[in-house]
Amino acid sequence: MFAITGITGQVGGALARTLLAQGKPVRAVVRDAAKGGPWRARGCEVALADIGDATALAQAFRGCEGVFLLLPPTFDPSPDFSEAAGTIAAMRAALLEAQPGRVVVLSTIGARAAHTNLLSQLGMLEAAMADLPMPVTVLRPGWFIENLVWDIPAARERGEIESLLQPLDRAVPMVATEDVGRTAAELLLEATTQQHRVVELEGPQRLSPADLAAALSRALGKSVHAVVVAREQWETRFHAQGMRNPQPRMRMLDGFNEGWIAFEGATRQGSVTLDKVLATLLASD
Repeated sequence: MFAITGITGQVGGALARTLLAQGKPVRAVVRDAAKGGPWRARGCEVALADIGDATALAQAFRGCEGVFLLLPPTFDPSPDFSEAAGTIAAMRAALLEAQPGRVVVLSTIGARAAHTNLLSQLGMLEAAMADLPMPVTVLRPGWFIENLVWDIPAARERGEIESLLQPLDRAVPMVATEDVGRTAAELLLEATTQQHRVVELEGPQRLSPADLAAALSRALGKSVHAVVVAREQWETRFHAQGMRNPQPRMRMLDGFNEGWIAFEGATRQGSVTLDKVLATLLASD
């Protein structure tokens, strides 16, 4: 049995579909019974557990060969990342109680960067999993290509996308969520003898904002170009969007732009291209 948290999201869903296609038993860990319904219809067991409830999580993980852990994203965290800290503590306690055969933890590129930023929450998660008494694989993907979905309306209406990643020709590691889910399934099924390992994952090519605009031009059949949003405008924009504490997000973007958010070693490569992701996004738009 393989328990999957975050199964209603893109990565967790891709992971579950991959396992089910191979005939593996899957336990969908969801907070809301209604959201578990579609997965029950696919043949999954459904376990109800809030991700911050250690007792319920332990019950959901009990008897499993493998567990996939996904920390729900907090885009506007408290300065001390208290939201993530509480959830991480519950996850750790549940794993110690349930003792599954192995664990795959979804982290990110730059989780252990020296400078505190939005991704530091996942560095906290990695640290909490480092000394567990079962094999733990940390999966660190690059920037999700699917983030491009937020740029589609502006590309259609104005023929431009605004970029916080800059300069516009600087390529950064990006990857499709389908590749992340498929790789997570592979890692869950691998009978590794390593107690703790890190796997870093990127797509078939690194991509710049200019590359994203070019792909939108091809897909939409119109000229689309990328424009820089100056850093001095970021804080005002984020506050206008309702953020209370935009500094971690701003420092994350600095990390990509300045190069200190980066992979630490050799990477695995996915196969899903930018054009394929964009075609899927447009088809569901």
